[in-house]
Amino acid sequence: MQQASGELHKARLIAMGDEALVQGFALIGFETWPDADAGELDELLGELLETRQQALVLLQSSLMRSGMPNLQRVLNEGGRILIAEIPSLEPVSYTHLTLPTMQ
Repeated sequence: MQQASGELHKARLIAMGDEALVQGFALIGFETWPDADAGELDELLGELLETRQQALVLLQSSLMRSGMPNLQRVLNEGGRILIAEIPSLEPVSYTHLTLPTMQ
């Protein structure tokens, strides 16, 4: 948040990714975009850039690697829009582990 001439400007808090991943962020007040695709990401970032809004945008790894033009622009410019990557929720596989036997 930034304070200018006595006014407090709120930043948008946004989480984009699989529904299961972003549900928890909704509980703490984030605007969520469940099951968002790369096109929706590009459109949202374009809107944020055009309207000069401040935002913290959390992106699932697959969206972070989407290579969308507005994402690249935000990452290169920095400033009002902060992008952070959050890892996907993937089931843990223990099939490769070998446990010692107890005698």
